[in-house]
Parts: sequence; structure tokens; C-alpha cells
Amino acid sequence: MVKGPTRRAARPATDDDRKIVAQNRRARHDYEILETVEAGIELKGSEVKSLREGKAQLRDAYARVEDGEMWLMAMHIPPWVFATGFGAHDPERRRRLLLHKKEITHLGERVAREGLALVPLSVYFRNGKAKVSLALGRGRKTYDKRHALAERDARREAERAFSVRGRG
Repeated sequence: MVKGPTRRAARPATDDDRKIVAQNRRARHDYEILETVEAGIELKGSEVKSLREGKAQLRDAYARVEDGEMWLMAMHIPPWVFATGFGAHDPERRRRLLLHKKEITHLGERVAREGLALVPLSVYFRNGKAKVSLALGRGRKTYDKRHALAERDARREAERAFSVRGRG
């Protein structure tokens, strides 16, 4: 009896399938996050190799809509050690983000209309493909940051109090 190739049922991607390469922790401090979206990144071979080694910086990175395309600017991916000459890449080059046209127009309109910013939160690999988590955020003022920190500390204290009370 000849058996054909068995097909596995595609399982839905969860957060556990992610291998996080870089995070922008400062973004959640500086911006009030309103909406997040996952986008693919168009990369060169040496950039993928460098990302797989866990080398990338998102500190000053931002996204922009130009001519109906979404671009990731100022993300630093250092050149891969073994890539020389033709295989090397510019560490600060702009990279195209892969989104549906509707998502690009929706995000572009909100940025233009409401004066929001497109900030990358993290870069990771999901099912072997490089992805970036983009956030639509509103900039916080200094006093807003202090208020957010005070809220977070109060929430932590309340959780500690409840957890201690639950043990006894």
C-alpha cells in the first residue's frame, strides 16, 4: 500500500511561536499606545543573518507612509560579520514593511489626521519570517509619563497586598 505525503493541519501562530530579536522598551514609556499591527519586513540576506544573531536596535526607529508604501526608518541592523563587499548592507537603510493596502491607508490616514506616530515595538521571527510589531501612538508629555509610572506602581502595590493576604 502506497501512502501519499501526510499533510499537517496548520496551527495558529501564538505569542509562544515568536523569537524576539529586539524590543523598543522606551516606546511604551514615551507614547500612549492606541493600536498595534504586525508587519513583515523586506530584508537582504546579510540582514537576516545578523537578525538571527540577535543584533538590532530600535531605539530611534520609526515608520512612515510614502507613496502608498510603509517604510521603517532608522532601525540599525549591523552588518553580518561574514558578509563582505557585495553581500554587505547599509546598517541604517530604510526597509519596506509588508502590509495590506487597506492597513497602510488606514494607518496613514490616522497619522495625518490625528498627528500620531508609527513606532516599532519589537522585531521578531515568527515561523521563520522576520516581523515587526508596529504601534500607533500618541506622544506623552513629561507629566503624563510621571502619572503613568505612579499608576503602575500603585497597581503593583495593590497586587502585592492581595497576594500576601491570599497566602495567610
